[in-house]
Amino acid sequence: MTIMGIDPGFARVGWAIIYELKSKLTPIAYGCIETDKTLPTDQRLLVVFTRLTALITTYSPDCVAIEALFFATNAKTAMAVGEARGVILLAAAKKKLPVVSYTPLTVKRTITGDGKADKGQVELMVKRTLYLKHIPKPDDAADALAIAMTHAYSYKLQRMTA
Repeated sequence: MTIMGIDPGFARVGWAIIYELKSKLTPIAYGCIETDKTLPTDQRLLVVFTRLTALITTYSPDCVAIEALFFATNAKTAMAVGEARGVILLAAAKKKLPVVSYTPLTVKRTITGDGKADKGQVELMVKRTLYLKHIPKPDDAADALAIAMTHAYSYKLQRMTA
């Protein structure tokens, strides 16, 4: 199964493609879609949609795993990320891909065993688990890998208990 992981954002969207076969996870590609802050909002969202659609076309994932939004304070940031997340969901829907959301707590718990793990601990476990030479940069890409890995583990558990 090929899984696309997405760390949604407005300025930067982390993305990752992993392949899961018999509990072995193989990273295929990962990176970050960045939008130019001088562009108007609608144009930035178009960049996210266009680039993400191209990635879906290139890698043909079987599903998309995306981080659920959680914001406690900054409403302006929450709105912008929510708009970007909507565009991401639209891109997946247009390609008829199933989408699954995971909270940051679930991702941290799945990857490190501790829901209170910090970003560095998650990044280190992503590097170790996927046998990468370096921690993926930017951190949005590492987060996207962690989200894709979370789905691979969760999906496997669902199949085992079904």
